[in-house]
Amino acid sequence: MKLWTVLVFLGTLAVLSIGCSAETRYKILSTIFDGVPPPKPPEPLEAEGAGAPPGAVQVTRIQPRDHGPYAARLCNACHEAAATNAFVVPREQLCFKCHELKLDKKYIHGPLASGGCTACHDPHGSRYRYLLVSESDSFCLYCHDRQDVARVAAHAGASEQCTDCHDAHMSDNEYLLR
Repeated sequence: MKLWTVLVFLGTLAVLSIGCSAETRYKILSTIFDGVPPPKPPEPLEAEGAGAPPGAVQVTRIQPRDHGPYAARLCNACHEAAATNAFVVPREQLCFKCHELKLDKKYIHGPLASGGCTACHDPHGSRYRYLLVSESDSFCLYCHDRQDVARVAAHAGASEQCTDCHDAHMSDNEYLLR
């Protein structure tokens, strides 16, 4: 029975390496393993008028960004080598294996303090800067209620991004002010 399982596994790997579509590979791998990242969607197009002659639309591609170990297919930098999808260290310590952040400020953002980096960052890849899970201009409002933020007098008429005034990780100033 064990030999049969190994043969099925090797056969699946052979089929995947021959070159079926990314969607097919994802369907096969996600039935076998937990946590398989979905295939990257086709690169969306974004129209830009800057620098183009009047009436012309200049098109540029929005480039996705991959986390270094993921891009290099070094899955075992974060995950156990066995096919369990378990982490090499507890989840709340994982990012600190490679990323050095001295938590030496008076105020530390809750997700960072608890090791919940994935509340804000995608560990595999993102189309947004800093591997954020969404656009940075409205990003903070996924957790912080828009109405509560608007009630703060300092925010009246503010058009800046949150991180123009607040540090997303930590600060010696209350409310993570810079």
